[in-house]
Amino acid sequence: MYNIQQESLFSLQDLLEMSPKDTFAYLFETLDINPFLRVVSKKAFLGAPTQLNYVAMLQSLFIRIVERIPTIKDLRKRLKRSIEFSTDCGFMGSDRIPSEASYTRLIQKLLQSEVFQQSQQDLVKQAFHEGFIDASAVAIDATHVEARDRQPEKKKEDSQPLNTKTPTKKRGRKSKGEREQWLKEQLELEENRTLFEKKVETQASYSYDELVKEIPLTPAWGVKKNSEGKNVFWYGFKAHLVVDCKSQYILVALLTSGNMNDGKLAIPLLKGLAEKHPELAISQVIADAGYDLVPIYKQVESMGARALIDYNRRNEHQEDGMDKYFRPVCKEGHSYRYDSFDPKYETVKYTQPKECSTCPFNDGHCQKVFKKKIDDNQRRYTVPARGSDRYREQYKKRTAVERVNAYLKEFFQLNNIRHRGALAKVDFEFACLTYTACKLTADRLNQYIKMKKSTA
Repeated sequence: MYNIQQESLFSLQDLLEMSPKDTFAYLFETLDINPFLRVVSKKAFLGAPTQLNYVAMLQSLFIRIVERIPTIKDLRKRLKRSIEFSTDCGFMGSDRIPSEASYTRLIQKLLQSEVFQQSQQDLVKQAFHEGFIDASAVAIDATHVEARDRQPEKKKEDSQPLNTKTPTKKRGRKSKGEREQWLKEQLELEENRTLFEKKVETQASYSYDELVKEIPLTPAWGVKKNSEGKNVFWYGFKAHLVVDCKSQYILVALLTSGNMNDGKLAIPLLKGLAEKHPELAISQVIADAGYDLVPIYKQVESMGARALIDYNRRNEHQEDGMDKYFRPVCKEGHSYRYDSFDPKYETVKYTQPKECSTCPFNDGHCQKVFKKKIDDNQRRYTVPARGSDRYREQYKKRTAVERVNAYLKEFFQLNNIRHRGALAKVDFEFACLTYTACKLTADRLNQYIKMKKSTA
């Protein structure tokens, strides 16, 4: 497993286990509430005066995530029962505890704005300028998020009368007229599909904002394979993340329907990364086999980075003269070794296997060096080359995004989506933003402790 090579004096979990009063104070020193306040507060002085403490309401919603309070109803109960907790959230003695309807109206206002994305972007930029983010290598992955919506019933197939027969398809080759009609129908069908139902390469011409507007956000059935290779089904959403492999900061986060293919969100995530954080010098994008698509390699290349994506064979047969990692093999079946990469000619260099030096069949005619151009097949030839020790060492960094997914579910309520439909996006964004704020807070405390020790 990939271990982060940095000294950790004060961890994220230590911050969450501190006394609530200290945790909240540190958290809101890092997280600026004012942008959220501008979204939810009244825009005019006319009409009835505001009776709600919006600052305290907003702070209590973030505190609900940190304290792992399951519902708004439970949050209100705790605010009513504990004067100390309500004071920590920012409520005064004269303030009345808002109703659930008031919280719902506030959350709906937040949903219609982009305040979460802007605050997340600002925190990441702060972390970068303070030296906490390296971002030379980033990882992409998705995780399932169960919805609170009621699961739809299966549709019953219309039963046909017993005396009728289903029309059978004509077997054999289509005539010229039938084929032209069939091609016309397929073209119309393709044009009427939504953007994320089309092929991945169609996304290349769209901007990040255009892609985000087309993302489906209704709960749907999703399927994944567990560690035993069996299909596991869930009803809900998918959370897609881009994470810095070293610091584990969330750089871009998107929520989609549960039936969305992982690879179809790679280009929106990468475009969002390039647009929102141009200051990051990304050299490597790491992902699993679900992202092994040529348009994704091209998008990574357009960012000036290298893609390190696990190969998905898709029923492809192993070619003669190559091993399973597409390395050349000698007459005795030994794989050539990855040597180096030539950036001038974009070629990967392989040298003779060690076994060839003592091979009795080596008559001096075995080729000593093979060079493969990456552009010949971007899926097969990566930097470093597949199967090499350097490839395995770099690919281990992908576990950073899995670790962040686990953090979000265990400590930041991502596995406890309480709102239905599109409002579930607010729960997701609360979880991601609270995680980022806590991460930056912990890093700042670490830095303060180190400085204090060095000057002591």
